[in-house]
Amino acid sequence: MNTLKAWLLMSVLTVLLVMLGGAMFGQSGAMMFFIIALGLNFFSYYYSDKIAIKMTRSYPVSESQAPELYEMVRRLSQRAGMPMPKLYVTPSPQPNAFATGRNPANSAVAVTEGIMRLLNRTEVEGVLAHELAHIKNRDVLVGTIAAALAGAITMMANAFQWAAIFGMGRGEDDNGGGLIGGLILAFLAPIAAMIIQMAISRSREYMADATGAQIAGSSDGLANALLKLESASQRIPMQTNPATSHLFIVNPLSGQTMARLFSTHPPIKERVEKLRNIRV
Repeated sequence: MNTLKAWLLMSVLTVLLVMLGGAMFGQSGAMMFFIIALGLNFFSYYYSDKIAIKMTRSYPVSESQAPELYEMVRRLSQRAGMPMPKLYVTPSPQPNAFATGRNPANSAVAVTEGIMRLLNRTEVEGVLAHELAHIKNRDVLVGTIAAALAGAITMMANAFQWAAIFGMGRGEDDNGGGLIGGLILAFLAPIAAMIIQMAISRSREYMADATGAQIAGSSDGLANALLKLESASQRIPMQTNPATSHLFIVNPLSGQTMARLFSTHPPIKERVEKLRNIRV
């Protein structure tokens, strides 16, 4: 099912880019952006994990640098019956974490610099188990592709806006259509990115919470961690690309009004209530 969602997302990107290319540059533009879309789809499918890591400015961490983190992830991975993912650290004081990769054999888990300072060991293990559950359930592919495609749409829209400003429209018979198209795209890009993110079902978070509790052996650590992470995300800002916000265990932009309105995450209160009812 998640593989099907990934292909549907890539199809949506292809159609959208072809339509935008046609609106700005006519039939030749539609063909050009069809070829670009094919390249983006291929690249995002095979390199979506690297794109997500780069967009969040995360950096690799070695076992000598973070022995406790490696020990926890190695033990939890063995309990989950899956390969150990690569480990990264996201440079942010806000406590948070995310997983990425197209399958368990090509996966990574990233934690922010602030998470180890706020949470105790049991809570960190609950968060790590949640992220491993995303990998085990194979739904990180959809999330990472969504992040890559949302970023691609935004970059394309910015290019279109500059093209409109400098008169690089469809031609002399366009009658200002290039400028109008650029102005429309200024509004379309963030909306398209938001729709792609919200296409990721909130149910995947509930499922990862339940699976994570099974991997950790208890639901208490994750439940307590979610409450702390929600509070911290409202107090401590994170400088990250909005296209990647749905990847994190809690919305890193939850302190922003618009981010709360269009949140891709289910309410923390509901997640905690469900976790409290789980018997491991």
